[in-house]
Amino acid sequence: MRHSNVTKLSEATALAVHAMVFLASTPDHSWSVKAMAPILKASEAHLSKVMQRLSMAGLVSSERGPKGGFVLLRKAEDIKLIEIYELFEGPIQEGGCLLAMGQCPLGGCKISAFLGKINAEVREFFSQNTLADLTLKGL
Repeated sequence: MRHSNVTKLSEATALAVHAMVFLASTPDHSWSVKAMAPILKASEAHLSKVMQRLSMAGLVSSERGPKGGFVLLRKAEDIKLIEIYELFEGPIQEGGCLLAMGQCPLGGCKISAFLGKINAEVREFFSQNTLADLTLKGL
């Protein structure tokens, strides 16, 4: 049986957050995609695309060559989780219509109101927390 999760992140977003937390946890080290992929249990191809997008957004820097790799461009405490989330998912919607309708044809929906509250909480969490709040200690 397949389970559904309303607040599920896309695989790319989840991978981006994990990669950024990993980089934040090892600030004195530059990591190649080849080295990070097995640690994050991701394919090199997918991780490469995610890292390229993070680089184009100015969140990470990459250097080529044998000693190259990725590092954060800013301190972990200066990178809000919402920056990563919205880069991959887009802005968090205020409403939550399951049918993606602008206006409820039934005149109002309890589910939409509930999903709106969840979206507001998710936005608040991602806006108030930084990579430093999720950093893995002892790597």
